[in-house]
Amino acid sequence: MPFKSIVKNILGIKCMAIDKVSVEGEKVFIDVHPTKGCECRCGCCGCKGRYYDKGRGARAWRTLDCEGHEVYLRYSVYRVYCPHCKAVHTCMVPWASHGSRFTERFEQVTAWVALQMDKSAASKFMRIAWHTVGDIMSRVFESVAAKSASPLEGLVNIGIDETSYRKGHSYITVVVDHDRGKVVWAREGHCENVLSTFFMELGEERCKRIRLVSCDGARWIRNCVENFCENAERCVDPFHVVQWAMDSLDKVRSEFWQKARQEERGQKRTRGRPAKGEEKKESLASAIKNSKFAVGKADENLTESQRKKLELIEVKCPELYRARSLKEALRIIFSMDYTQAKVELGKWLGWAQRCRIEPFRELRKKILRHYDGILASIKYGLSNARIEAINNKIKLVIRKAYGFRNIQNMLDMIRLKCGCFAVSLPWERLENAA
Repeated sequence: MPFKSIVKNILGIKCMAIDKVSVEGEKVFIDVHPTKGCECRCGCCGCKGRYYDKGRGARAWRTLDCEGHEVYLRYSVYRVYCPHCKAVHTCMVPWASHGSRFTERFEQVTAWVALQMDKSAASKFMRIAWHTVGDIMSRVFESVAAKSASPLEGLVNIGIDETSYRKGHSYITVVVDHDRGKVVWAREGHCENVLSTFFMELGEERCKRIRLVSCDGARWIRNCVENFCENAERCVDPFHVVQWAMDSLDKVRSEFWQKARQEERGQKRTRGRPAKGEEKKESLASAIKNSKFAVGKADENLTESQRKKLELIEVKCPELYRARSLKEALRIIFSMDYTQAKVELGKWLGWAQRCRIEPFRELRKKILRHYDGILASIKYGLSNARIEAINNKIKLVIRKAYGFRNIQNMLDMIRLKCGCFAVSLPWERLENAA
């Protein structure tokens, strides 16, 4: 087999002919040119155009290394006038995307490596600048997305949540398909205008097919679901509902700790230390202050010391103990079946109304506002657990990259790592085809 044919098979690029191979120092340059069918084509749209001028002359594209040597494809590009774009663009080359200085195979391998390790290690392994990795990821995402079906097709059960990507209240809104367990949409910001963009991209017909939407109690999510998804039921995440009860309980605990501390300030302290073998008595203020985990835990998870604190609180501060009982009763409701949970939730709302504990009376009003959504989550067993797991993956992506300056590069990385698009190595595609 001729040497040029061997080199061409190694490169694995179609519609390309090799002119010569030369070594310049530690770098290998392969002079190539496109075959006749790929000549005079627009680099943007690929349409056949008319030769315009010689442009800037020779250009080199980095391809995969060979035994530690950097390998470049070299070709004298020219400009063509495209009748479709009605503009002058650089000619198309079959081995690289428009505007890139790397071959498609090199970018595909770089994207795969960046998804497996942190950005600094990927840049060192591929011997490119760290900021170049982000640009390559964006180009690979555009290429993969253009060849794949839209992730917005076939959505029935979705989850909506926001997650922070850096300090200073910087958030992104994430939409997840519960059936596939993948991110289908992500955008910077977390407000009604941002989420409305998703539903407008989804379109009226696809919005009508959505049946269930899991989310927290955010008003901007509720408004968007009501405005765009007329056939959808909103499922309020049980974890967030229990977290509301925990926040109310903590307000009650903090209030009683302040009262107990004020009362103990006027009392005289006993002199001396407790006798040997005598157990030191814990004050009520101290017991309430250190009871955050005790009152927050489920009964089956309490330690012996936490049980003793609860016994002291039950005797000395019955109102705080009653608030904990309200929290526990609400938590248990989410482990019941729909019919029983509906009855018990009604009883709980009546109990919260009569409890004379202001934070829980406010919680009752909040639960009434989301009553249908809470019952729907129990009925269909849908929660935001999958979205929270994906949020952890998103934070891992950001941590591995040591943050992103370009928000678009970050979103593209998230879509490739957690979305419906798969990045494979070039030789994996060949094996699958075989």
